Amino acid sequence: MENNNKNNISLKVDIDDQSGFCFGVVRAINKAENEIEATGCIYSLGDIVHNDLEVERLSKKGMRTINHSDMEQMEEGTVFFRAHGEPPESYLQIKKKGLKLIDATCPVVLKLQKRVKAAWEEMKAKEGQIAIYGKIGHAEVKGLSGQTNYEAIVLEKEEDVRLIDPARPVVLFSQTTKSPEVFKNIAEALKRRALNNVEVRIHDTICRQVSNRVPHLQEFAKQHEVVVFVGGAKSSNARALYQACLAVNSQTHFISSPDDVQPLWVANRPQSTGVCGATSTPAWLMEAVAEAIRTL
Repeated sequence: MENNNKNNISLKVDIDDQSGFCFGVVRAINKAENEIEATGCIYSLGDIVHNDLEVERLSKKGMRTINHSDMEQMEEGTVFFRAHGEPPESYLQIKKKGLKLIDATCPVVLKLQKRVKAAWEEMKAKEGQIAIYGKIGHAEVKGLSGQTNYEAIVLEKEEDVRLIDPARPVVLFSQTTKSPEVFKNIAEALKRRALNNVEVRIHDTICRQVSNRVPHLQEFAKQHEVVVFVGGAKSSNARALYQACLAVNSQTHFISSPDDVQPLWVANRPQSTGVCGATSTPAWLMEAVAEAIRTL
């Protein structure tokens, strides 16, 4: 009889209160929803956030996701630049087409773009180089590289420093959402590679609101028997934060939807189950996942 009562009690699930959208994403989504409410339709240049379910939610309200080719065909409408930022030519294209623009580039990213452009102009006079630690093809990296006429050298890992000419000055920046540890290793490798008296300037431009989540999430993961990490399949930030949780708790599981929850994970009725997510994971989705676990 006691066992039956136990089986009827819903599982206790904690949601990490520091997971979910970062400031830049919250700001972007608020801007998008305000415009949709005012005009009924908005065209986002790329997914507003790397989370399919949040994109789907906004598309039902009136957001349409487009690419640069689609924008070239537009004759009217409002184009939305997401938090990742855009290169200079995107702004020129908007102006040329006479389209309305809502620029939701994260202020942190916008400031970084200006710093990269200023450093590139300085380095041109010295025949120097701009290096960016980031993911090749990532929207933010495209926006940053665009400030240098795409002359910046993108470094994805420490070994990529071989792409840097050791005899020429170099300035290093970072994509805002990357690993501080890898950035430090790349910076040290650049200094070792440079010839004597060659200038190497390091700018740690990683957003601490994002990077500080790693130690917090690891502490959260240690406090729970089972951890369910909620993130978009396209999000590199989600994968990195999931791996950080998995490193300290082998019972960490990655999902993108409440439908992905597996009863086997909580079959032994763990005393504590935690739900957390990426900077691109909406709070409502973590709530839905928690509820799906509770009702198993």
